[in-house]
Amino acid sequence: MEQKIEGLIAGLKRRNIEGIYVESRQEAGVKIEQFIPKSSSVGISGSKTLDEIGIVARLEASGYKVFNQYKPGISRQQSMQMRNLGCRADCFLTSCNAISEKGEIVFFSGYGHRTSGISNADNLVVVCGVNKITSSLDQALKRSREHATVLNCKRLDWKSACLQDGTCRKDICLAPEYKRMCCQILVIESEVNPGRMKVIIVGESLGF
Repeated sequence: MEQKIEGLIAGLKRRNIEGIYVESRQEAGVKIEQFIPKSSSVGISGSKTLDEIGIVARLEASGYKVFNQYKPGISRQQSMQMRNLGCRADCFLTSCNAISEKGEIVFFSGYGHRTSGISNADNLVVVCGVNKITSSLDQALKRSREHATVLNCKRLDWKSACLQDGTCRKDICLAPEYKRMCCQILVIESEVNPGRMKVIIVGESLGF
């Protein structure tokens, strides 16, 4: 595993992306705060990984301005407003669905706020458990479609066609019959702006 992590970090560096390895989710939380200036506004995506780290509550408790679309008690309209503001925040915090050993990173999105925030933010921080590392981009896409998406649909009760047996049926998984989570697919192969993007690889199994 150590050699795989070293290869991944080297692959990210070649793509103008900073890769950092930490042993635990606790270390990941510390590292995230180091990467986000206190004066920054922060957008987030829905993420089991971020939930397991407990980072949103931590940032809010530390005084960060977090556009939290999942804040208890807010309306659907307020949640959508928070998503739109989060897309344009100074920093966007998210996890990926999969990452190849060469450093290609895959993100799926239902509404597009996630992919918009990832593409738009001046400061992008991606957190990824070692369980999401795959041997190739093809395998990263396969993992995203047939593993992560299925579990996320079950978690959020989205009636996607893949819920039947975990098989992707993208040709029929269309509205209004189905509620599809993988409406938008973003693959980051490289980064233009030096220092914009950081990937924190955590030595634990996190998220889906």
